[in-house]
Amino acid sequence: MEWVETTGRTIAEALDAALDELGVDEEDVEYEVLEEPRSGFLGRLGSSEGRIRARVKPISREKPGERQRRNRRGSSRPRGGSNGPKAASSDGNGNGGEGGGSSSNRRRRGGGGGSRGGARGRNGGAGQEQQGSSVDTIDNDVPIEEQAAAAEQFTQGLVDAFDLGAQAKSMIDDEVVVVEVTGENLGLLVGPKGATLHAIEELVRTVVQRQTDGHGVRIHVDVAGYRAKRRAALAEFTQALAEKVLETGRAQALEPMSASDRKVVHDTAAEIDGITTVSEGEDPRRRVILRPA
Repeated sequence: MEWVETTGRTIAEALDAALDELGVDEEDVEYEVLEEPRSGFLGRLGSSEGRIRARVKPISREKPGERQRRNRRGSSRPRGGSNGPKAASSDGNGNGGEGGGSSSNRRRRGGGGGSRGGARGRNGGAGQEQQGSSVDTIDNDVPIEEQAAAAEQFTQGLVDAFDLGAQAKSMIDDEVVVVEVTGENLGLLVGPKGATLHAIEELVRTVVQRQTDGHGVRIHVDVAGYRAKRRAALAEFTQALAEKVLETGRAQALEPMSASDRKVVHDTAAEIDGITTVSEGEDPRRRVILRPA
C-alpha cells in the first residue's frame, strides 16, 4: 500500500484526513509525523499546518518456518562480543528501529474516554505496550490463509449462536480477509444502520489479532451483501445530494458515518465536476460535507 500525505491544523486533523482518504479505521493504519503544526505570531500569522504520511499497515507474509530457520542461523554466531551484529530494536509499535529517528505511530482503539485526541498528538514518545498474560498465542508471522480460516471459524460459531441457519465463508481479496455470511432473514445480524454487523466484525478482528500480537491482516465481515448494497445506495445518495449543492450553491452535510462510508462519499463526489468534500467532527460523530468547488 502506498503512502498518502495529509495536513491539518493539528496532527489529529491530519490523521483524520488520512483515514478518510484510505477508507480504514485507526487500528488498520500507521503513520509518520513529517512536520509538527506551529503557532504563528498573533494567531495565524506565520503559522503552519501539521503534515503526516500514512498507509495501511503492511502485512507480513513470512512463514513461521522461515523465521525459525533464520533464528537458528543467528544462534550459531558467537556470543558475548560487543562488536558482533546487533538485532534491530523495536519502537514499541512493531516497527524496526535501526539506529533511527522514525516516529511511526499507530492509533489504537480502546482506552479511556476522551483519550482519542491525545493519543494522536503523541509522536513517537509512547512506551511499549504491555501484553496481557492471557494471550496464549503470539505470532506476528501467521500466514494470511490461517488467519482467514480462524476468522471464518469464529464467525461461524458466533452466528450459530443466533440459531439462524447462516453460513460463514472466508476469502482473500488483495491481502484482505473477507468473511461472507449468507442465509435467509439475517437482519438481526446487521442491526440498525449496520451496528450489529460492525460489532461482529470488531469481535472477529480482535480474536484473530490476538494470535498475531495485534498485527493481523485487515478483516471485513459482510452479511447477506449488506455492505455492497450500502455502498451502492450511498453513492447514489451522494450523487443526488451533489446535484442539490450545484443547484442551490449551498453546502450539504451527510449524517455521521464510518471511515469506509466516508471514503465512498469522497470517491463518488470526486468524480462530479464542481463539487468538493471535507470531513468535520470527531468519531463517531465525524461527517462529510459537500460544498461547491
